[in-house]
Amino acid sequence: MVKLIRIPFDEMLGKIEQKTGLSPAQIQEKIDAKLNQLKGLISKEGAAHIIANELGVKLLENSGKIKDIYAGMHSVEFSGKVQTIYPLNTFARQDGTEGKVSSCMVADETGVMRVVGWGEQAELVSKLEQGNVVKVSGGFAKDNNRGYSEVHLNDKSHIIVNPPGVTLGEVKTIQPRAAAVRKEIKALQENDENIELLGTVVQIFEPRFFEICPTCNGRARAQEDGQFVCEKHSVVKPEYAFVMNVVLDDGTESIRCVLFRQQAERLLGKTIEQILPIRQAPEQFEPIKTEMLGQIVKLVGKAKKNTFFDRLEFNVQMVFPNPDAKEEIARMQATAPAQSPSQ
Repeated sequence: MVKLIRIPFDEMLGKIEQKTGLSPAQIQEKIDAKLNQLKGLISKEGAAHIIANELGVKLLENSGKIKDIYAGMHSVEFSGKVQTIYPLNTFARQDGTEGKVSSCMVADETGVMRVVGWGEQAELVSKLEQGNVVKVSGGFAKDNNRGYSEVHLNDKSHIIVNPPGVTLGEVKTIQPRAAAVRKEIKALQENDENIELLGTVVQIFEPRFFEICPTCNGRARAQEDGQFVCEKHSVVKPEYAFVMNVVLDDGTESIRCVLFRQQAERLLGKTIEQILPIRQAPEQFEPIKTEMLGQIVKLVGKAKKNTFFDRLEFNVQMVFPNPDAKEEIARMQATAPAQSPSQ
């Protein structure tokens, strides 16, 4: 199945309006007519693609700007300034060889993009410095399941550092994330946001797998005829995502923590390719579970009420599987009550 390049619907409407002079109402009328003509066979995004083509509007432009990069695009090329570099991570592939991945945030005048390097490209990305101007070519843009795209680099991709002749205007900046607030589990309240917990994993449950649309990552529902249907993209050949629950105990109380794919991968130190076989062979999870139990981890996220079970749970947004021991000791010393000389 050919994947439709995922352009946000509102952006498609804006480009058609800008290049044709039609009003939003006129464009929507044409899209509605196309949806009615092809009822049940196409999404509104697909209808917008057809209308744009009929009107001679190019929705995809090779502008070399971050704002024009969408999930599904191949041979992506753009230039930008490095803002943040993340550490190089290694992992074991199914064949026993070592894999490498690293990422950084790159910005131009139009936006900010995460660039992810694999293999040899991971080494190059990890050695970049903040402020470097880079030219990226041969990348593949994909959705990162958090609502925006990122560009992935493989052995056929290229990164040129400080290329001659490349100049940038004032680039976009990443707004610094507010520091998470450390709390004890017993002090958590419903809807507490950007909270940091430190504790021990005392229970871990098998991943629950579910089908998703390969184009938009939305849920794909099984039909009586055995096919899977996405609300936006009709019949699809599904891919799989998963959610995992662990129980964290910090000595004051324990709480069930919910981790979706990327955070669960980080906690387990495994890739989706390594985790997917568990779907058909659950027994493969037993040694992973045994290794994970008793591990001290730091989690950042939001406390939410699970109304079905009437309990507070913690939705995890970031995982730090190996908290810095010196940092934690320093924190404890800084927050410990001062003792009087007589004590």
